[in-house]
Amino acid sequence: MSGLTLTSLGGAGTVTGSKHLLQSAGTSVLVDCGMFQGQKHLREENWRPLPIDAASVDAVVLTHAHLDHTGYLPRLVRDGFRGPVFCTEGTRDVAEIILRDSAHLQERDAEHANRVGSSRHRPALPLYDADDVEAALALFRPRPLHSRIELVDGAAATFHDAGHILGAATVTVDWRERAVAFTGDLGRYDDPLMYDPEPIPGADFLVTESTYGDRLRPDTDPAAELERIVTTTVARGGTVVIPAFAVGRSQLILYHLWQLRRTGRLPDVPVYLDSPMSIAAGELLTRHPDAHRLTPAQTAELLAVATCTPDAEQSKLISADRSPKIVLSASGMASGGRILHHLAAFAPDPRNTVVLAGYQSVGTRGRSLADGAEYLKIFGEWVPVRAQVEDLHMFSAHADAGELIRWMRGMGRAPKQSFVVHGEPQSAESLRAHMRRELGWTTTVSVRNRVYAL
Repeated sequence: MSGLTLTSLGGAGTVTGSKHLLQSAGTSVLVDCGMFQGQKHLREENWRPLPIDAASVDAVVLTHAHLDHTGYLPRLVRDGFRGPVFCTEGTRDVAEIILRDSAHLQERDAEHANRVGSSRHRPALPLYDADDVEAALALFRPRPLHSRIELVDGAAATFHDAGHILGAATVTVDWRERAVAFTGDLGRYDDPLMYDPEPIPGADFLVTESTYGDRLRPDTDPAAELERIVTTTVARGGTVVIPAFAVGRSQLILYHLWQLRRTGRLPDVPVYLDSPMSIAAGELLTRHPDAHRLTPAQTAELLAVATCTPDAEQSKLISADRSPKIVLSASGMASGGRILHHLAAFAPDPRNTVVLAGYQSVGTRGRSLADGAEYLKIFGEWVPVRAQVEDLHMFSAHADAGELIRWMRGMGRAPKQSFVVHGEPQSAESLRAHMRRELGWTTTVSVRNRVYAL
């Protein structure tokens, strides 16, 4: 096929597994290489072979490091991919943390399944292991924003700041006469940590995320909401438990807690950052001072607001302590990690509060909590949920529908056609209609594995 085509191998019809394939004349470039997360039927997709040979992919370009955009990369390498992986410096450093943790969790889960015989596979195997991650990291080729990156013969890419998390970028691929822009995950405007999403000159085609494509967030002060929740919870002798994504969300919540503490609005209770990955991600703020809004002194103050507990024994002591406190722990959707121990300990007590601080995918414990579940299955046991549950959408690092349209209006020229991806069906369709109504753009909600000629 000599013409340029676009195929979404993931991240179409769902907010996970983003993989967008550009092909022309036998050459292939994959934009993002994410793992499916959430419901079992989605997680099982990680085990199905891709409709292309991994060895035939010539290059991968990453918009940012979150697992649903990078988590399949070690598997792609295991299956034969050997090309370069282009990203920003920040994305490379964050991906190192996320991918190593992902391999560790998969190896641990496979070992547990083999020990207790809980898998139908004999033996149970991880999707990839630590060696696959190291092999993938060796292929990374970090590049600065705004520089021209030669991908393959006839194709080059350019990164622009996307906000969202450290290192996140939009990417525009110029393939001979056509320019195809990908939002990746677009950040919010006026975020206290990350810079605003940067406008791009324009493109012939746009591939846009739609995580919050069906909603506008209320103009609510997140610090005031945190103050309200912490104050009322502490007053009744409770603990505030916050499942928080290790990269981006944990640091944003710490920022607001720091601001509350320095202005005397935070009750005098301990704050714990109980996630080795969150701790490591916070330290990256000091290594990339130009990638965010804070000065080095402010970064140091922010990180000092919490007691970091990298050791598992320290984490157990936090769960055992029933005195009032604030606990931030990963994962953000309560799909695994130390947060499960804290939920098992604190969710049954009505004095406590669980704060959901961002998007919760269908099929995760976080989504169950947001939907009002009375019980959560944790470590094979049904745990009653009697704690207060607060769902604070304003903490999400994704642009809402209005912010997505605002960014699109900033494009130097309108695309001939746009494709909506990375959203649940209602969100994707809502954004498509929004783009048609407000911008007059020809827009399609992408169907997974369907080939679109550009």
